[in-house]
Amino acid sequence: MTTFTLHTDETAPDESKTILADAKKQMGRIPGLYATMAEAPGLLKAYKYLGEQFTGSSFDKDELTVVWQTINVEHECHYCVPAHTAIAKSMKVDDAITEALRNETPLPNARLEALRTFTLNVVRARGNVGDEDVQAFLDAGFTQRQILEVILGTAQKVISNYTNHLAQTPVDAAFKSFEWHKAG
Repeated sequence: MTTFTLHTDETAPDESKTILADAKKQMGRIPGLYATMAEAPGLLKAYKYLGEQFTGSSFDKDELTVVWQTINVEHECHYCVPAHTAIAKSMKVDDAITEALRNETPLPNARLEALRTFTLNVVRARGNVGDEDVQAFLDAGFTQRQILEVILGTAQKVISNYTNHLAQTPVDAAFKSFEWHKAG
């Protein structure tokens, strides 16, 4: 097994140092995901940029959480599920939403369930979603823009989930209380 370096703002390649220093300033620490991604500055920059774009999308905090966690759970990401549980708490997302996503149980309303279903369709079909599934998403009150924004969220999560699988990124102490393992 290859052991990946968990960089600091001092050991990272020059192109990653600013992002790590900013993270340390904002969060008081460098998340393990950032520390791992720092090895490939372009990856870290792309992940951060996609995250900013997705957070600025037309989705509200509950919807962002549904897209993120649906993908994290589907990809069985040992790091991102706990991380996004903590993020959802900081965003004041209802615990019922977070727990339903983590446990793959029904969400509190049909609209959020439609978003989870569509997101799963995008991930599982690698974008080859059928017309009926697209129409069901639109009929649930979502828009063409949001179809494309699910793709944006998926791109961001593929970067982090795959990195964490390959690097076996250790779960940060700040997320340990939200540790997660796929049911079944």
